[in-house]
Amino acid sequence: MEQEIQYYVLFPNHDNGMRLHRELKKKGLSSVIAPTPRQASKCCGISLLIKEEETDAVKDVIEEADIETLGIAQIKKDVNPNRDRYC
Repeated sequence: MEQEIQYYVLFPNHDNGMRLHRELKKKGLSSVIAPTPRQASKCCGISLLIKEEETDAVKDVIEEADIETLGIAQIKKDVNPNRDRYC
């Protein structure tokens, strides 16, 4: 079974993440505020989870709104069905 790839926009600080989230919402693009995966970055604690098919549109919004980012990371979704299972 092939693992799903997730797309995270990474930021140097929280303010830039919240600003991009608002801008994407205005443009009708979806994003979810998520913890930054440690394999992607150890900087800011938040990132935006975006859809693969919207990555180009998100890049356009980043450029138009002049928002500083650390890039878009592609991370394999890591789902462990036994996580937090104690019995």
